[in-house]
Parts: sequence; structure tokens; C-alpha cells
Amino acid sequence: MPGNDQGGGQASDPGREIPAMTAERFAGGLPYREYVDQMTQNQERVRAHEGTNVLAPEDVAVFAALPDVIRVVALTEDWCSDAVATLPLVAALAERSGKLDLRVFFRDKNPDLMDAHLKEGKFRSIPTLIFYDEAWTEIGSWLEKPRKIDELRTTMRREIYASDPAYGEPGAPFAALPPDVRERLSAAYWWMRDSTTPLSNTETVRELRALLMTDER
Repeated sequence: MPGNDQGGGQASDPGREIPAMTAERFAGGLPYREYVDQMTQNQERVRAHEGTNVLAPEDVAVFAALPDVIRVVALTEDWCSDAVATLPLVAALAERSGKLDLRVFFRDKNPDLMDAHLKEGKFRSIPTLIFYDEAWTEIGSWLEKPRKIDELRTTMRREIYASDPAYGEPGAPFAALPPDVRERLSAAYWWMRDSTTPLSNTETVRELRALLMTDER
């Protein structure tokens, strides 16, 4: 089960040591479609979200009006439930706007990138999106989920655990639960995510706009 630390976007801190990104390293990332094709977990869920994403024409137009193409590094892993809706959304925004060049990198194979973008300085939370300009200068990063969704799901998570004593306490090891309880709890978590995905998508786009468009900060 994922953590409940805050999400959202943040501008690059000029005082923080940032790993160098180059055209060569970026080219080694997987294009979105290749990433989905190789997935061994959650592939069907990701493809389902591809067919349900709704992007407002206004949002697409704002990104399409960017003066230059922005390179986007997405750090993730197949098992990441928060990435199931986020990556298809960002891929759709990239395709429709023509101004986001997206590559997917595995978190565990790129510890230097991940450890430079820790949540609260300690959590290796994913998906993490890192944005670079044409000179490969980092513009900023976006971590895990929108802040509003983090707050909403934290409340819903408490309600899920309160609904069934068999779940134990929030934060207890998921693997330690009996198989039937794990199945019920997992279904409840997916319901929570799926039911909040439309709002999450709206908030994700809003936060990305605020991060990348200087006139919206």
C-alpha cells in the first residue's frame, strides 16, 4: 500500500544538487507506448485509463502554446498504483499538445534521479515527473499525486480501515493480512482510486499548468 505523504509540483531549487540529464540519457528512457507494452503488472488498468481520459480543450491549448518542447522524465515502476492513471494522462497531454516529450525511467534503476526528488526529503514516491527545458536545465518536478487528492484519499483511507476490523490499523504490513482480507482491502483501495480519478486528473493538469506556466504560478 502506498504512503500518504503530500503530493504536488515544485519548482526546481537552485541550491539543490541535481543529477545531470543529457540528450543521451534521456534517449535511453522508454517511450510511453513501449513502457506499457513491457508492463507485467497493471497493464490492463493502464490501458483502460487510456480510453477514459478526458482533457479539456483549454488545457491542451495552454500546453500547445508553450514556446518550446519540454522534456519529461517519468520515474515509476509497474506495480505503482498511483501511476496507473497519471501516466496515461500525461501521455495523452503530450500527444495532443505536441509540446511534452515523455520518457519513462524505472525508479530502482535510476537512484540518483529518484534520490534528488524525495518526498519530504525521505520518501522515494512515484510517479515522479521531472521537467527539463531544451538546454536540459531542470524546470521543476511533480511528485506522486495532487495535494487535494492526497488529502481526500487520506480521509477515505481512514474510512476504509474503520469499515472492517479485519484490516487492522492503517500502516500495518499488507502482506501480513490473510489472503481473503488482502483481496478485500485491495479492492477497496482500487475503488478509492478509480472513484477519485476524474478529480485527480483535473487537479494533476492544474498543478502541471501552475508548475510550467509562469503566468499561472
